[in-house]
Amino acid sequence: MIPVIYIPGDSGALALGAEKVAKAIAAELEKRGIEATIVRNGSRGLYWLEPMVEVATDAGRVAYGPVKPSDVASMFDAGLLSGGQHRLSLGNPEQIPFLAKQTRLTFARCGVTDPLSLDDYEAHGGLAGLRKAVAMTPADIVQTVTDSGLRGRGGAGFPTGIKWKTVHDTVAERKYIVCNADEGDSATFADRMIMEGDPFVLIEGMAIAGIATGATKGFVYIRSEYPHAIRAMEAAVRVARRAGVLGPAVLGSPNAFDIEIRAGAGAYVCGEETSLLNSLEGKRGVVRAKPPLPAIQGLFGKPTVINNVISLASVPIILDKGGEFYRDFGMGRSRGTIPIQIAGNVKHGGLFEAGFGLSLGEIVDEIGGGTATGRPVKAVQVGGPLGAYFPRDLFDTPFDYEAFAAKDGLIGHAGITVFDDTADMLKQARFAMEFCAIESCGKCTPCRIGSTRGVETLDKIAAGIEPEKNRALVTDLCNTMKFGSLCALGGFTPYPVMSAINHFPDDFAPQAKLEAAE
Repeated sequence: MIPVIYIPGDSGALALGAEKVAKAIAAELEKRGIEATIVRNGSRGLYWLEPMVEVATDAGRVAYGPVKPSDVASMFDAGLLSGGQHRLSLGNPEQIPFLAKQTRLTFARCGVTDPLSLDDYEAHGGLAGLRKAVAMTPADIVQTVTDSGLRGRGGAGFPTGIKWKTVHDTVAERKYIVCNADEGDSATFADRMIMEGDPFVLIEGMAIAGIATGATKGFVYIRSEYPHAIRAMEAAVRVARRAGVLGPAVLGSPNAFDIEIRAGAGAYVCGEETSLLNSLEGKRGVVRAKPPLPAIQGLFGKPTVINNVISLASVPIILDKGGEFYRDFGMGRSRGTIPIQIAGNVKHGGLFEAGFGLSLGEIVDEIGGGTATGRPVKAVQVGGPLGAYFPRDLFDTPFDYEAFAAKDGLIGHAGITVFDDTADMLKQARFAMEFCAIESCGKCTPCRIGSTRGVETLDKIAAGIEPEKNRALVTDLCNTMKFGSLCALGGFTPYPVMSAINHFPDDFAPQAKLEAAE
């Protein structure tokens, strides 16, 4: 049997040298006259071990990492192709604690299969959900998704089944499925990992959504900063068309559905669904007022389902295993699993898929391993640049939409950024206002002007100018932005700013900071 070597083509792994490792392994195979197959798979999400090379042996997959090109020759000497022992040996990747503790439903194939092999996808359970969907009525598909308790994984947490039912019930000659892959939040990479490591699961989920709602055309709007994801999705769509997964007769059924890949233009605000629709239509990416809701009047004025990558990629297993199966994971109204993305100053950065309910402390201290610097954790920002900063006092908060909202926080896209005790929270609050000012589409005054005034006022606090008066002014600005902005960019910027002020007051008192420095 020809040996198979798996080397990630995931862009996170590429940033850590995976391409150089792949070339070194190919050169070593040629030098030694060994015939082997190299598969460029996705990443399993253990980024502190990337590039992680895996070899298929008679006893199963064996992993090594993090591998450098200079390690390759010694790995072959140690019997790489038969899973031989080496100082970089990790054993069975499924038994690495970080991976073994997970509940991988959406990411079950990521890092396991050849991303562009439909045969490999099917061999690992792919298309089972779509095959069941083509035999069901659209209403039954919508009901199954509703029963699962799936909520929008892009941050809003809106029930997916309700959104689908609205589009299903709206009469129109044309409907659309739009996948929001404009993943712009800090510490988020789950969408990219799926598109690069298991693109067919997204295609399958979109096709199921199309059948459920009567939509025949789908668009995947991918941020321009993801060139590898764009290429992977374009290639996967071509493969799916040739195999009849997409086209005029999905899997031979009467249902037609096709997908087009579109690249964004670099605007953070286009992650907001109505700005995204404007961009797709060739217009400037500015926020639309609601109503009308996109589910009733969306892309080109037609009923449109807008879901993010993880929401749609979670649909195939729901159709395959049933809504009750998916609903059994999680807590409260937060059902199923969530891909938690751990980043920042952390020892074990990566993707951890688990049912809702883990405490923030478990995620940071036990799964993430604490800070990479070894210093105490000062703050954790959950939910990207618009998420609140949580101090250690709130580490008992369970990972759940309502639990975070009760503590004036948000889960968002489930990105976690860890900061140690050297972080200056006044500077972090200023960054939030500056980020909003730069990325604002400019349509509404609270966001456009409020964020600019926020930067100026925080600069005055840093300079020691009337700190109490200016803290009160920032609070007033945040209140105006929160309740007066058209979309979440201006509406959520107060979360990081106010959480920094409330939980880390010493960082906003110049005299206290001066005394601490002395």
